[in-house]
Amino acid sequence: MGPHSKLMEVEPKYLTGDKEAIEGFIKRFDVFLFDCDGVLWSGDHVFEGTVETLEMLRSKGKQVVFVTNNSTKSREDYRTKLTSMGIPASAEEVFGSSYSAAIYISRILNRPPSQPTVFVIGESGIETELSSESIPYIGGSDPSFRRTITPEDYISIASGEALDPSVGVVLCGLDFNINYLKLSLAYHYIQRGAVFLATNNDSTLPSANKLFPGAGAIVAPLVKMLGREPTALGKPSQAMMDAIEGKFRFDRRRACMVGDRLDTDIKFGVEGGLGGTLAVLTGVIKKGEWEGEEAKLRPMAYVDRLGDLMG
Repeated sequence: MGPHSKLMEVEPKYLTGDKEAIEGFIKRFDVFLFDCDGVLWSGDHVFEGTVETLEMLRSKGKQVVFVTNNSTKSREDYRTKLTSMGIPASAEEVFGSSYSAAIYISRILNRPPSQPTVFVIGESGIETELSSESIPYIGGSDPSFRRTITPEDYISIASGEALDPSVGVVLCGLDFNINYLKLSLAYHYIQRGAVFLATNNDSTLPSANKLFPGAGAIVAPLVKMLGREPTALGKPSQAMMDAIEGKFRFDRRRACMVGDRLDTDIKFGVEGGLGGTLAVLTGVIKKGEWEGEEAKLRPMAYVDRLGDLMG
């Protein structure tokens, strides 16, 4: 079988409007992993049919897990957002990139006892999850880092005087107050041996039906300076999939990843060996992106919007 015929064999199934195919698809899985931004909502706008679809899946006994690369919110923050949008959820059903990074740092990464501290580029969601694993941190939402760099800063950073010797990790996520000072400190910590981590590498994030800079855009200057990529702990990192599987204990062949990005969500499900992947066209993915012999990633199926699963 040539590569072309193999690609044809896995042509994504268009489910919208096909009631029988939708029912067959849903029956194949016990667990549905959902990306949030671009799938359930955009900004503060919940897509029509989202709440009803999740209720339908739960009524059929399906386990629902919300898997998000948005590092700005903790699991509890996400539960609050889900609930406010009419989506019943517990914090335990949320698995975010900040939590994934905290788990990685505390349970997998072997940090020297003298360097337990994390220098954070990011928002309070990262700080909350680091604290949940008793990991000390500096930077992040601390207002003292939200300022213009001074001539004195250059000197004290270069000499090491401004650097905390207990920092052994630099963790970069989406930071709404990114600046030259934070990037300079992060760069010099990494140059002195700190482990370079990112919550995720999404280049953009969808909001108000448009795209805005994502965590990958925030970490990009460091990548350019250092000439290497960080270890990313969000989708499509399989470290995140392993952590999710370890927590929820499910059969990967009976699980489906639902998302709006080929390079993160669909890749996450395909490389994680999940039984299925479902693309929705309310976020980043555009219909036909997976067509052609050059396509490396293809969802098993796709719908125009999540609510189409209601039939």
